[in-house]
Amino acid sequence: MGDMGVVVGGLRLKNPVVAAAGTFGFGAEYGEILDPARLGAVCTKGLTLRPRDGNPPPRLWETACGLLNSIGLQNPGIDAFIREELPRMREQGITVIANVWGNSPAEYEQAVAILSEAGVDAIEINVSCPNVSRGGPVGEDARRTARVVRRARRVCPVPLWVKLPPAGGIAVARAAQEEGADAVSAVNTFRGMAIDIETGRPVFANVVAGLSGPAIKPIALRIVYELAGALMIPVVGIGGIDDWRDALEFIMAGAHAVQVGTANFVDPLAAARIVAGLERYMDEKGIEDWEVIRGSAQR
Repeated sequence: MGDMGVVVGGLRLKNPVVAAAGTFGFGAEYGEILDPARLGAVCTKGLTLRPRDGNPPPRLWETACGLLNSIGLQNPGIDAFIREELPRMREQGITVIANVWGNSPAEYEQAVAILSEAGVDAIEINVSCPNVSRGGPVGEDARRTARVVRRARRVCPVPLWVKLPPAGGIAVARAAQEEGADAVSAVNTFRGMAIDIETGRPVFANVVAGLSGPAIKPIALRIVYELAGALMIPVVGIGGIDDWRDALEFIMAGAHAVQVGTANFVDPLAAARIVAGLERYMDEKGIEDWEVIRGSAQR
């Protein structure tokens, strides 16, 4: 069998499959049904300086080939995470990527500094959540993104990833790269909505929610292909990855790793299943290293 390991923006992973933020809890909760350390890494739920209750229900709504969510970054806060969740993740051997949200560049900087000192393996700055942003996500504007990444980078000694929105484009990704991001994750959910035909009103209190799942995969794949061709730093592919074939497409588009999100709700073993599928593929094809096929669609 070839080497499943990858290095993504300074972070060494045993394989290129990561559980996406907000879809896998803190990973340790899955210990009764799988070994979460089997995955390349786990992105934590989106963490904020203070605890958040999230948005009012309903928060989830199924659509054809997808899922709308309006969770609103419900989380226990960074202090509780460091005190209660991080030790459990460490005990289970999980590679920890802390996903971070801030209401301002200063909040991002403070949160990143605290988490870096706590000893997480990497930090993923979320500038793309569609459910809490006023005036659109930070990651849709290159200058706003640059300010956040600049302040986070100066206090972050660990690998720093930036999670981008679908509408950010190459200009935003390049801004993150220029300000010192080690990798970008692409993409977060697409803004959508649903209407309850019994009430005639939007389903969600915030009207707009985030669309994920297989429905977005072709668009996310196109975005990853474009970013991988334009950037010098690695791209982590996200969007509708349900099995190992989907993951392979993103790698062939140029991604160094992938994140599995909505599939975890359908099958809690999805990410581990994708790891196993990629292992079989490497073995059957006699592939020794991901570099053999990464970006093959670009050539």
